[in-house]
Order: sequence, then C-alpha cells, then structure tokens
Amino acid sequence: MRNRKTTNMVIFAMLLAVEVVMSFTPLGFLRIGLLSVTMLHIPVIICAMALGKKYGAALGFVMGFCSFYNATFSPTITSFCFTPFFSMGGVEGSWTSLLIAFLPRIALGYGAGAIYERLKGKNGRTAAALSGLSGALINTIGVLGGIWIFFKEPYEAVLGNTIVALLMTTVGINSIAEAVVGVIAAMAVHSVLKHRNLS
Repeated sequence: MRNRKTTNMVIFAMLLAVEVVMSFTPLGFLRIGLLSVTMLHIPVIICAMALGKKYGAALGFVMGFCSFYNATFSPTITSFCFTPFFSMGGVEGSWTSLLIAFLPRIALGYGAGAIYERLKGKNGRTAAALSGLSGALINTIGVLGGIWIFFKEPYEAVLGNTIVALLMTTVGINSIAEAVVGVIAAMAVHSVLKHRNLS
C-alpha cells in the first residue's frame, strides 16, 4: 500500500513537471497550419486515467494555476478572462476570472478520471476514448462558457468580433482537433496501463 502510494506520488510529480514545462514553453501547443492546438490537457487526462480522478483534479488545478500565472505575468489582450490582476483599457478582470482559470481544468481532471474508472471494466478502449473526449470538451466548454457568462461584452470589445463568431470558429475547428488529440493520447495511455496491468 505504501509502495503504491509512493509510486503514485512519483508519477504525479513527473506529470506535474511535464504540465509546468508545457505551460511555459511552445511544447504545450501543436501548430497545424494556421491552427494552434493546446496540448496542456493531455498530462491531466493521463494523470486522471493512471492515478484516478482525485489526482486528475489536482493536476487540473496546476493547469489552472499556470493559466492564471501566464495571464497575470505574460498577458495578452484577453488575459482579463483568467486573472483579476490585469486590465486592458477600460476592461478589467475580476474574481470570476479565477473561476474560468481553475474550475474547468479541475473538472477536466476529475471528469476524465471518473469516466475512465466507471467504464474501464466494461470496455477499456471505449472508456479511454470517452475519457479523452470528455476531458477535452469539459475544458473547452467550461472556459468558453465562463467567458460567455462573465465577459461576453468586454471580450467582444477587445477582439472586435462577436463572441458567437468566435465560439463557432473555436468549437468548429480547434476544439475538434483538441478532442482528437485527447482521444488518441487517452487510448495510448490505456494500452500502456493494460500492458502493465494497472488498468
């Protein structure tokens, strides 16, 4: 029992390091033509599948913190959505920015882990695919939904476009690519776990 807990902590520490490195370097993004597909959800999904939903939620928190940190200290014009400590002209972040930065990422880790734990006994490959897909969608829907609810008008103002057009573009292109990447990674992780009798 103690050995398993130690092993889990070591694996978690390694995935945490990977998440941090990816968050602060170009390694966290896959560029396909004009698309920039985030890879930051991949370590969280891997963690959730390998170690369980609680570890997944913990690494999701780390993902959210990295998003908050980057938005605060390396801001872009939309960083007010992820930190209360940045303003652009008359647009300022608020405490709701923290909800957008953290909650979808925590839910991503917990949800991906819960789905995999629930379904892996019936069909491991299907469980892995659904875990990867749901993780990517939870993150995308959570972040964009939060922006819609809390920052719709200022977001449109700084981008000079309607949020509906942005959502159609993001959901229609980037989120599909991110979901596909999530599914592929999750199924690869399942194969490793099955081979090592950890699944």
